[in-house]
Amino acid sequence: MERIVVCRYVWVLLLMLISVGGQAEPKDSLRVTIFGDSYSTFEGYNYPATNETWYYAKGRKDNDVKKVEQTWWYQVARKKGWKVERVNAYSGSTVCRTGYKGEDYTERSFINRMSNLGEPDIILICAATNDSWANAPVGEYKYGEWTDKELYSFRPAMAKLCWGLRTHYPKARLLFILNSGLKPVINESVRTICHHYDVPLLLLHDIDKQAGHPSVKGMASIAEQVAEALSIPNN
Repeated sequence: MERIVVCRYVWVLLLMLISVGGQAEPKDSLRVTIFGDSYSTFEGYNYPATNETWYYAKGRKDNDVKKVEQTWWYQVARKKGWKVERVNAYSGSTVCRTGYKGEDYTERSFINRMSNLGEPDIILICAATNDSWANAPVGEYKYGEWTDKELYSFRPAMAKLCWGLRTHYPKARLLFILNSGLKPVINESVRTICHHYDVPLLLLHDIDKQAGHPSVKGMASIAEQVAEALSIPNN
């Protein structure tokens, strides 16, 4: 009789341990995709690997960022406890199809790459810098039925980008991160189009740069501003 009672006691304890263990198991981390330009590149972390990079593990003479841990997105993911799904970043990439010196940037454009972001819960978009620097045509506001010709201008391409992200990733939380020091017309266009598609917008400020790109100090500032923006729930 005593043996039966002991066995029952052990069995109850085992069930309790299984139950507690199940409750204690951590939930899977949220998956974040970084969708950007040179500011988000780092050698060995770009997806796909053929994307051109700007930051290298060996460092650069004109910028002090030398470690992936110093990038803004790595700092954000670590602080939030998120898993990095993909870093689809391409140096020199424009939102529209027009690049520097009027060259055709269709392949590296954001609107061409937006369907290759994995299965993220969160998408951080760092774009529009090169459209501003390359003096890409601004174009007119248009929110659908874009022609190929229109997508060589910023506003139609920006609208298609926001539409595409909402369409391809309907459950993902989006944050559009706009660089400091861009042309007023680019800033205005991004504000207007993000508002149209209800895409949260973060306007960066006081970013320290070397050779036009965030330094270690600048990366830390971006990370801080992005993390703060993400702490505010979307309406």
